[in-house]
Amino acid sequence: MDIETLNYEAVLFDCDGVLVDSEPITNGVLRDMLEERGWSMTQEECEARFIGRAVREQRAEIEARTGQPFTEEWLQSFYLRRNAALEARLTAIAHIHDTVARVHRACGGRMACASGADRGKVELQLRKVGLYDYFEGRIFSGHETPRSKPHPDVYLAAAAALGVAAQACAVVEDTQAGVQAGVAAGARVFAYLPPQADPARHDAQRDALLRAGAAQLFGDMRELPALLAR
Repeated sequence: MDIETLNYEAVLFDCDGVLVDSEPITNGVLRDMLEERGWSMTQEECEARFIGRAVREQRAEIEARTGQPFTEEWLQSFYLRRNAALEARLTAIAHIHDTVARVHRACGGRMACASGADRGKVELQLRKVGLYDYFEGRIFSGHETPRSKPHPDVYLAAAAALGVAAQACAVVEDTQAGVQAGVAAGARVFAYLPPQADPARHDAQRDALLRAGAAQLFGDMRELPALLAR
């Protein structure tokens, strides 16, 4: 059933982990490439360290851990391998298509995608899963703002482009850094935390999202339209 109106003037979606299930793919490629340079870690360790943060902004730590320079050539090779893996294996978050369609109707199209990732990745992913048309012309990258998440710049840029105050926006996030960015922008943040096989990891992520300032946690995208309408 459709919702007629929302309690927010606009809705700003993160991309990775909110619209698309990309984090295991991206971090798997990153883990492999860092191991090739001498920094070994598990997939879980890589995700805990890098999810929600731009790889380019972790330059100092990568150089310290690998003992090798962080070059533009290496970064571009990461992008190429990452994009190839995403093209081959990316899927959408469960139930996101219907949720995005319902929210789009309810907010009259005042919706944007505000990601910490590079624009090429965001656009590739939205096209791959069939969500691009909902966000065309309203895609914002943290690579194109002075600071990326956990700073609020990308959310402030998205709200300004939509002509609304950030304080009148709802933000949909899934990471601690992303929640911090939305809160710092002044928006109300809804944090997506689906069920996980490891209860301890789920509880740790829940606590981190709440500490970061999430106003509401939810575990199924079908819940989101009603939450935004309350």
